[in-house]
Amino acid sequence: MGSASRCFSLQNSCNASSATGILYDPPLGFSFRSRIRKIVRMSATQTENPRISFESLPIKPPSHPTYDLWGVIKSALSEDAGDRGDVTCLATIPSDMEVEAHFLAKENGIIAGIALAEMVFHEVDPSLKVEWSQKDGDSVHKGLDFGKVYGRAHSIVVAERVALNFMQRMSGVATLTKAMADLASPARILETRKTAPGLRLVDKWAVLIGGGRNHRMGLFDMVMIKDNHISIAGGITNALKSVDLYLEQRNLQMEVEVETRTIEEVDKVLDYASQTETSLTRIMLDNMVVPLPNGDVDVTMLEQAVNLIGRRFETEASGNVTLETVHKIGQTGVNYISSGALTHSVKALDISLKIDTELALQVGRRTQRA
Repeated sequence: MGSASRCFSLQNSCNASSATGILYDPPLGFSFRSRIRKIVRMSATQTENPRISFESLPIKPPSHPTYDLWGVIKSALSEDAGDRGDVTCLATIPSDMEVEAHFLAKENGIIAGIALAEMVFHEVDPSLKVEWSQKDGDSVHKGLDFGKVYGRAHSIVVAERVALNFMQRMSGVATLTKAMADLASPARILETRKTAPGLRLVDKWAVLIGGGRNHRMGLFDMVMIKDNHISIAGGITNALKSVDLYLEQRNLQMEVEVETRTIEEVDKVLDYASQTETSLTRIMLDNMVVPLPNGDVDVTMLEQAVNLIGRRFETEASGNVTLETVHKIGQTGVNYISSGALTHSVKALDISLKIDTELALQVGRRTQRA
């Protein structure tokens, strides 16, 4: 997908495995026979998922062995539609009316969720056509018309809020990630598992779009020995021994990270690794960035730990990571900087979808949002 305007059509299955019949009395004046009870069938399930290739996307979603992205979309649409569907659309919009609606950015940022928004529209109605002048990861500015969808008006309005909810959240994550990643260089910025429940892959996809890297996807794809594991195991050395034994007995190979909170714990990890063949790959240096009363941070402890470890293991800084501190942290030589704020405290990017774009822009200028 290039930055030039394009039309993208996703193939989708319309076969529903279950449907909810909704009795609807259309208003007078519609093109179909008035006062005839019409059964509107809406479903959030399908007999099979659409087979969509993500290979053409500029930034592909991260992989997950059990995550069902289409299922997340269907669930979002289902919670919006409930057991009646969009009663306002059914009451006000003729079923055969077609319109063109435009995506407008109401503030500056990094756009993300374009591919996911298309999936939403085509889940609602495969006949809808979507075109974009931007792609995931591009910058947008306030007032920019960066895409359009056209087709059945009813379908567009039904899909609108779910598509925008995904796009606004993902764009907020991507915008903050981009700012953090630029400041953190040469260190690389990571998110954490502090994602919205049910949106793990979506949030982590947005981090990739913003120029960050993904930390572990979940509990299954990386061993991460944290403070509670260490306390229960009876110390950091015991925890490392247990992990190495577990992986060896099961013939498993995966990355292993251990959290350290003091220089003494770093010394213990290095001592263990110098005497034993270990699967350890990364050492987390947690809360070794110390806030100062003047708003600055002291990174002396972090630098000491990084120098002790050298190149024997990857290093990751966590704790007290903000837009104001991330640059200084990134200059310590640490390899990675993780920030839960990328996903747990995201501010959505303001985006709208408007059919009457001229009126929308007038209102936007009046409220200084366009």
